[in-house]
Amino acid sequence: MDIKILGTESLGVRGLSCLVKTGNRKIFIDPGIALGYVRKGLMPHPVQIGVGRIIRDSIIEELKDATDIVISHFHGDHIPLLDANPYQLSISQVKKLPEKCKIWSNKCNAANGKTKQREEAVIFGLGRSIHEAQGRVDESLLFSGPVPHGEENSHLGRVTMTKISDGDTAFIHASDIQFLSEKTIDQILEQEPDLVLASGPPIYIQGFTEDKMEKAWNNAIRLADGVETLVIDHHLLRCMDGLDWLSALSKQAGGNVICAADYMKFPRHMLEAQREKLYFEMPVPEAWHRLYAENIVDADEYMDMARSRYDWFAY
Repeated sequence: MDIKILGTESLGVRGLSCLVKTGNRKIFIDPGIALGYVRKGLMPHPVQIGVGRIIRDSIIEELKDATDIVISHFHGDHIPLLDANPYQLSISQVKKLPEKCKIWSNKCNAANGKTKQREEAVIFGLGRSIHEAQGRVDESLLFSGPVPHGEENSHLGRVTMTKISDGDTAFIHASDIQFLSEKTIDQILEQEPDLVLASGPPIYIQGFTEDKMEKAWNNAIRLADGVETLVIDHHLLRCMDGLDWLSALSKQAGGNVICAADYMKFPRHMLEAQREKLYFEMPVPEAWHRLYAENIVDADEYMDMARSRYDWFAY
């Protein structure tokens, strides 16, 4: 089994896109990307935008021969969008999917409002139906029932976890669980995975309480103790404190907890967490984002500056 994490916060973008090749299957989970439209009063820095473009192009290329696409949930950093902003993946960019490629997800109900609209936009935009992601599909592919996006009864809805196995390795993509539900951790451990990729808790959010922090920590330790490798990323690494949390967790767990960049053997690119620093060190003209949206300027100049300035910048 070959597992490739394409885009998440330690790799420079919002999302949890992942590609798994096993046998004659090429399974793409959560083919979406976002950059956090405004953070601390600042739009994405051109370096973020340049990295986002590279990852977006990689997603588009990899989708061309995918056999299966899994959508864990219909948030804008996990799916192609009909109404994508300039920093997201548009449905129009991924219309040429293989004819036999199947799309899997748990269906939304009408009460979900915007989420239901996004599901319908994927169906309409790609011109194909979505298969219900429930239970075992075959010997390689297994879906969980919907689990909370974070805490039980979260207003953010529910997500689908995906297990892929080849007889030697069992991998679970746990999307935006945030380690805030003991029942979700129980479900993962029952499946006896070797490797888990999951979103950590959103500690960057003001008001994320100590109680939630403790719950996420205890659940993450419990999961780390039951798997060979635990990759935690996404919400956790939208701030630099997230790296400290990850390092302390890994130390207590015995060293088997890492981020996606570590797993991919790639330098950590905490670009959203460093947005203010990027603006300070590489100032951006006020009109730049408007001109970018109008295809008048691009991010190349800033990408060149980042390559010359930062020894960790590998894009």
